[in-house]
Amino acid sequence: MPRRKQPTSHDVAALAGVSVATVSYVMNGRTDRRIPVETRDKVLDAARRLSYAPNRSARSLRRRRTEQVCLVVGSIGVPAYDQLARDIHARADEAGYGVVTIVVDSRARAEKAIDLLQQRIADGAVIAPDVGYLTESDLTGLARSGLPLVVMSNTATPDGFDVVRAPETAACAAAFDHLFGTGRRRVAFLSHLHEFEAADTHPSERLAAYFDALERHGVVRDDGIIVPGANDRVTAYQRVAELLARPDRPDAIFAASGRGAISAIWAARDAQLAVPDDVAVVGAGNLPESLITRPTLSTVGPSAADDFTEVARLLFERISAGVPAEGRVISDPWSFHPRGST
Repeated sequence: MPRRKQPTSHDVAALAGVSVATVSYVMNGRTDRRIPVETRDKVLDAARRLSYAPNRSARSLRRRRTEQVCLVVGSIGVPAYDQLARDIHARADEAGYGVVTIVVDSRARAEKAIDLLQQRIADGAVIAPDVGYLTESDLTGLARSGLPLVVMSNTATPDGFDVVRAPETAACAAAFDHLFGTGRRRVAFLSHLHEFEAADTHPSERLAAYFDALERHGVVRDDGIIVPGANDRVTAYQRVAELLARPDRPDAIFAASGRGAISAIWAARDAQLAVPDDVAVVGAGNLPESLITRPTLSTVGPSAADDFTEVARLLFERISAGVPAEGRVISDPWSFHPRGST
């Protein structure tokens, strides 16, 4: 049986009674030429009837653009990442772009992501915070390859890419001072896996603030109450339940994620412990859920709800420029938000 011929823009133009150029303008979403609504509807109706779709690969080759941007995250299900994705999608929609998401939760996946970005699967990329397996040399290499890049990091040096910082140290210090200042002596730390793996060599900002607070308040470090588990709700619940079952259980828990902290409240409740009387809980990130937990969750995080429109703006500015630019730095420090859980 002969293979059915794929419809072309010429077929659509003939059926709609318009020029091939008009079909191209309509199907590619061009806005630099005014097309009457009636004509646009004719083209779209003809395309539907013929099951026609433009050849994206050919268009990318002609324009030397993919009309896609990439969001690189450390895991799925992080509320802050969800908001970041929404804000990037909103800006991408305005620019006629799509968004591709890559999860980097191991060094092998980091290397794969670098390879894909160097192959130009996207015209630019945003690296979300807490993607612990991408090194600064990786980021510099991507920028030097000509990829427009925005990196959300408190440590990266802008070298051909923009950096958006959210300094955490002062807010974390205030949270730990609050816990120790109210008489807590066994403060556990629920970390992300990559934080836990690098605790003694390259401690994260949150973990470094924890170590400093122990020393400042004269508390001996106990590695038995520094545990990974902040990456997802279930693991966080399990690790906190184990901590609270110890005979020398902690009297406070600092979770390196908001979802981990919420799981800690559930684990305390199920262990018949009162929050904050028996165990205080602090989370990282100012999730909207923090205001509806019982009790409300004390957090370190941005001063208001997460808003990443500035990150999206920086990315599309770099893409539009078309030439390498000096790296810029934007900083918005975190604050400590004491609430009912402490």
